[in-house]
Amino acid sequence: MRLSEAEVGRSYSVVKVEGPGHVRRRLMDLGLLPGVKLKVLRLAPLGDPLEVEVRGYSLSIRKSEASYVEVVEEGS
Repeated sequence: MRLSEAEVGRSYSVVKVEGPGHVRRRLMDLGLLPGVKLKVLRLAPLGDPLEVEVRGYSLSIRKSEASYVEVVEEGS
């Protein structure tokens, strides 16, 4: 599943980060690395961006960028 499809309030682990070189690098610089756990905190009123908690801080990310991050639900 993609991070852009994730449900609010659920926890996930990052499986893979894809995308064009500069986008992939930016996402990884923000802490979205394979194996990292995150929690989807909320969506903006119009559904974009989404806010996730990763490595102890809140990160807002556009759905277009979140679609490059493959995640699996924790406990699955």
